Amino acid sequence: MSRNIFPFLLPLIVTLIEYYFFTGVQTIIKDYTPQRKFTIQLVYWILSGITIFVLTATLFFPIQDWPAFFRAYIFSILFVMFVCKLIGCTFLLVDDVLRLFRWGFQFATTINEPEKREGISRLKFLAYLSGTFFAVPFISLFYGIVRGFSQYKTHTVKLNFPNLPESFDGLKIVQISDIHTGSFADNTSYLSTAFDKVMELKPDIIFFTGDLINDNVRETDGYLPIYQKLKAPMGVYSILGNHDYGDYLEWESPAHKKANLDELKKVHAEAGWRLLLNEHVALERNGQRIALLGIENWGGNLHFTKYGKMDDTYRGTHTYDFKILLSHDPSHWNKMVKGNFKDIDLTFSGHTHGFQFGVEIPGWIKWSPVQYVYPQWAGLYKHDKQFLYVNRGLGCVGREKVSAYKGRVGIWPEITYIELKKGELSA
Repeated sequence: MSRNIFPFLLPLIVTLIEYYFFTGVQTIIKDYTPQRKFTIQLVYWILSGITIFVLTATLFFPIQDWPAFFRAYIFSILFVMFVCKLIGCTFLLVDDVLRLFRWGFQFATTINEPEKREGISRLKFLAYLSGTFFAVPFISLFYGIVRGFSQYKTHTVKLNFPNLPESFDGLKIVQISDIHTGSFADNTSYLSTAFDKVMELKPDIIFFTGDLINDNVRETDGYLPIYQKLKAPMGVYSILGNHDYGDYLEWESPAHKKANLDELKKVHAEAGWRLLLNEHVALERNGQRIALLGIENWGGNLHFTKYGKMDDTYRGTHTYDFKILLSHDPSHWNKMVKGNFKDIDLTFSGHTHGFQFGVEIPGWIKWSPVQYVYPQWAGLYKHDKQFLYVNRGLGCVGREKVSAYKGRVGIWPEITYIELKKGELSA
């Protein structure tokens, strides 16, 4: 089938899925009053009609040209609703397969008694199960859109290091990551609220570990005053993430892509953030110094482009007793740092977002689908004497000003507060 034809069949496919799920709805409401049945059916097909219309419209009008509110919320809600229906359809399919086998068995055993071959009704249990598997994910994902994406949570960690210079004992670090500015749909209040929470922590130093944008620097328009709210006595330091390079857009030319990245670097500077590009700086406090290294994106999983040059970043740091590394992708720590650069004490990463979906109950369960791709995906990790902290991110991943899913369920947007102490190495 031609790739040019297939997209135009999508509305038909969606319509068939909507109708198939509707057969399950009919089973559930079979005994309702006529008026109640009519209302439910009307609402169902209005929402389904909107879903089909929106999907069809995206074939003719690029979604990035649609109003920001629609892109960020309405499209996400319709997408979530459709995915949940698709999940529910799997149970209806099980029902229909069972009905087919049951009909075949009944036909074979009653072939001489045609009066007993009655129509086989849908198994109501699976119909209700299908409805449940639509409702529960939909409610959760809907909550993730309207509330979860701005439910900022501060994670506090204290770490002891015997080699930490005394002047840095009690150093308060705040880390944020993966803002994906375009995911806020031009509403600066959400990010402003998050940065207010950062400043309330009164950090000595602030780290931003990459992905300021989804793709295009124009996402930052109007946000510079918000970025400039981040201030700390020892400075604000930043690095680039995989989305910052514009690799996921088709550019008119390599020059346009480079210009986009150059402009983004200027945004960091104008915000007052010191962008580290495969280099290190000395952090000084009361005459003592530690090294802060910042590498460009280096992805060890999923074939992300490796812009990072660790040899350049590390060069000249051997004289420092304590080293901190900012590296966007945690697979860099897993595949390179902990094996080849064993004197880097603490690494800060982001990138995974915790998949924006999972279950975290401290002391009991910590799970997300992303863990099957990234062994280190959220929180604190240790290998011998080295530590890694993976921030869950502030924003939602997307393309330009369109989020793939503008929401979070169970994995809330994170502000990390880490205090360094001199003492016996933390367990």
